[in-house]
Amino acid sequence: MNFDFLKMLDIIKQPWPWYIAGPLIGLIVPALLILGNKAFGISSSLRHICAACLPANIPFFKYDWKKEAWNLFFVSGVLVGGFLAAHYLNDPDPVRINPKLNAELSGYGITNHSNLVPLDLMNWQTIFTLKGFLLMIAGGFLVGFGTRYAGGCTSGHSIIGLSMLQWPSFIATCCFMIGGFIVANLILPLILSL
Repeated sequence: MNFDFLKMLDIIKQPWPWYIAGPLIGLIVPALLILGNKAFGISSSLRHICAACLPANIPFFKYDWKKEAWNLFFVSGVLVGGFLAAHYLNDPDPVRINPKLNAELSGYGITNHSNLVPLDLMNWQTIFTLKGFLLMIAGGFLVGFGTRYAGGCTSGHSIIGLSMLQWPSFIATCCFMIGGFIVANLILPLILSL
């Protein structure tokens, strides 16, 4: 059997439909449970990093983080994979978006669609504006606060928590979705119009 590396690379570079990407993400849950009785989640890795690096006497970080070292390797793999994908598997064409969304974004001055994250919003010059501060600094703080308040992030609750039929994860996921709808439809347009 002849393996064509370039053909495989071309397949990997293409956007994958939801019915392939979704089940692949979903298969992470049973794989982690079967291989080591581990739960999938990204936000817990930040706690493990802080516990390993902060010598302070903070009760939240006083636990045996070495038992969760696998999570640090997992997150390192996510970072390395993201770097490799961004530098070697990227699509040189502009991001394809719906024409109606393109017209709406143009009304807010967002016209550069060369990256997945609009460069018109996420750059060093914008961070020092009110719009940039609200989107990047205040938004980042709220994501961190919400993750801690909910006891986990969207991946931990929505992917593994729901698959394990955990009631708190169901409530958290409903809140994530409601909050997302409110922000995307009511708050984000106000911020983008600044």
